[in-house]
Amino acid sequence: MKDDKEPQDGATGIDRWRKSEGRGERRPKSRPRRKRGHRMGAHVRRYVSTLVVLVVALGVCVFGFTPLSERITQGLDIRGGVSVIMTAKTSDGGTPSAEQMQEATSIVQQRVNSLGSSETTVQQQGADSILIQIPGATNADDAIKTIGQTGHLEFVRLDDIGDADALAKLDAGTEGVKLKDGTYEAFMDGSHITQVTVAQASNSATGTYAVNIKLDDEGTKDFAEVTKELAPTNGRIAIVLDGVVKSAPAVQSEISTGEVSITGNFSLDDANSLKTVLDSGSLPVTLTYSESRVVGPTLGQDSLTQGVTAIVVGVAIVVVYLFVFYRGLGLLTLGSLGVFAVLYLGLLALLSHFGAFALTLPGLAGMVLTTGSAADSSILVLERFREEIRMGRSVKNSSVSGAKHGIMTSLDADAVTLVTAIALFAFAVGPVKGFGLTLALGIACDVVTMFCFKAPALRLLALGAIERHPKFWGVDQDLAEAARRKEEKLGKGGVANA
Repeated sequence: MKDDKEPQDGATGIDRWRKSEGRGERRPKSRPRRKRGHRMGAHVRRYVSTLVVLVVALGVCVFGFTPLSERITQGLDIRGGVSVIMTAKTSDGGTPSAEQMQEATSIVQQRVNSLGSSETTVQQQGADSILIQIPGATNADDAIKTIGQTGHLEFVRLDDIGDADALAKLDAGTEGVKLKDGTYEAFMDGSHITQVTVAQASNSATGTYAVNIKLDDEGTKDFAEVTKELAPTNGRIAIVLDGVVKSAPAVQSEISTGEVSITGNFSLDDANSLKTVLDSGSLPVTLTYSESRVVGPTLGQDSLTQGVTAIVVGVAIVVVYLFVFYRGLGLLTLGSLGVFAVLYLGLLALLSHFGAFALTLPGLAGMVLTTGSAADSSILVLERFREEIRMGRSVKNSSVSGAKHGIMTSLDADAVTLVTAIALFAFAVGPVKGFGLTLALGIACDVVTMFCFKAPALRLLALGAIERHPKFWGVDQDLAEAARRKEEKLGKGGVANA
């Protein structure tokens, strides 16, 4: 009896074990579902985290470009200012070389930047002309005086000047005496200057200013030798700028420190202008006034208002179109345009902060064009999404494949436009460069918007909201078309089997 029960007990134990694990046999089937749910949760977290990071970036952008009128630099044609064309000639009246023009353009750029307008434009035109545009400036004469001054500084002993008329005027205390060419010989020029500062003149009772310069070692040595010779007789040294005597102080003692003060009843503006000229160095050519134009701020602001109005009207028409043809999905495109606009303005404000961007009317046209491109890319994604639904895929799968293929198509179109924009910026001159820059920046912002907003937002909505309310989201007809095609396919299959 015992032997008969042992197999039975053993079999019963196995049976009980199998029965107790009966539910566990279905666990492998449920585990993939748990893993799939886990993967779906990971996708949702990725979409949500992408949108959260985007919201933070948008907040930073809004803070960066508010207020717009102050944070985004306006160009000459919008803000108003001075546009000057100056012609360059060599000392003998000939046409300067390419190297001389390049050096002159660089020096003029330094002088213009020192006027306090970082958004200025200085560029060579033709073989012997330089175009200078200074937004916000109102006086062309002052700009020409500072920019066009040759800036050749010389130190001349008064006993080395052979112009009797000039000497008589200097002895009489006349200021701004012009010396004739060839009548004097300088013992040192401005190439030895290492530092230039402006300070109130120490011996002035009327509040005039002086320009103080610091010489290098070689200049200090030469200046010390000359002042040592002139000190016993209180000889004078004429400080000559572009052939005009700015001051001619008497030497009281040897000056071995290399520090020289240029006085001449300068106002603060005059002293700063002279400092600018000396800081940038002397021009290798002579610049003469050729043409100037003052653009009033009223005209520029009117143009800006018209451009902004064009953008607003265009966006409004696009929004109406989206809601008529896409219903709820139009909200997605509207949000995309909002994200695009905030990123775009934030990027322009950042470039303006570093002096790398100034909004011009051609640039404004580029903004209008790239806004339309951003709307186009959003419509491509929506159309591909709806097409995937009509092909019989689920809403969820259509959001993944539709967004992917729609974005890839948009990237192809953006790449072509980007090449054109880069070519315009690289090879065009003047305001056309602004058009190319704003176009390229807009494309970059559109790409970021597609990956960081359009795709994750559409895929989140496809997880339930669109399926629950297909009519509101404008996909009810697409779902009906998919069902009709499926029925037709099944009907054809049934006929074939019969």
